[in-house]
Amino acid sequence: MPANRVTVFGGTGFLGRRIVMRLARAGIEVIVAARHARDVAVPEASGKVVFRRTDVRDDASLAAALEGADAAVNAVSLYVERRGLGFTTIHVEAATRLARLAAEKRTGLVHISGIGVDEASDSAYVRARARGERAVRETHPGAVALRPSVLFGPDDAFASSLAMLARLPLVPLFGHGATRLQPVHVNDVAEAVARVLARDITGEVIELGGAGVHRYRELVRAAQQRHGQHHQLLPVPFSLWRALTAPLAVLPEPPLTRDQVILMESDNIVGRDATTFARLGIEPRDIVRVSFGDRD
Repeated sequence: MPANRVTVFGGTGFLGRRIVMRLARAGIEVIVAARHARDVAVPEASGKVVFRRTDVRDDASLAAALEGADAAVNAVSLYVERRGLGFTTIHVEAATRLARLAAEKRTGLVHISGIGVDEASDSAYVRARARGERAVRETHPGAVALRPSVLFGPDDAFASSLAMLARLPLVPLFGHGATRLQPVHVNDVAEAVARVLARDITGEVIELGGAGVHRYRELVRAAQQRHGQHHQLLPVPFSLWRALTAPLAVLPEPPLTRDQVILMESDNIVGRDATTFARLGIEPRDIVRVSFGDRD
């Protein structure tokens, strides 16, 4: 899928921005397709970067953003449903629409999914991601699905929330904090996208986890040590966490959602027989070392 011109849908998001920067600095022309205009300039970029206002719910808008592109990256994501904008709309319908148009134009496609996608999940978010990935692969057989674990990196939500919790006098855990996680650096995922686009890789599913597998309570302890805190950890049943999210759901930007709690109830790690970063020759980073220890 060697590409000289790439459209990155969701190119202004946390992961999308890093993908845009990685591609532009490699000399690739990048079209940043998103609903809301932002500064998309990339310092030290040898490739041209342009913004194109795009609504992924509209065929004509998507087609215009794909015009002339050798490949596309779908990094669009929705973590909290809003009035008139749900998980199915973005992760299933829009993803399928983009895959269909890319297939018609014979444009390569990298679809960002997630580790642990499952159509039988109790989480509406996870079900939608799973349905969307399946629909994309059926609609565009050459599409590559990348499944990153929880992302961390500069100004992230995950490591930042751990740092905030570390300062509390009593730190609540999800259950007993035994859930195993394999957080992956956002720049490592962007590098994976770039390498897929540079090579003749099609129709594969690649799971992207960081160098270390950690239980949630271990990550909390690492954050505490980084900030010189040693407060007690308090196990909180998942049933109570679910109950606490109900009144928060009415807020425009709830600090915690039911779907986020459900995600913490199961391990989020690379599958035993999965294709991984090794397929792309990438050595991923470890969150404990980068975010809570010696920085890379």
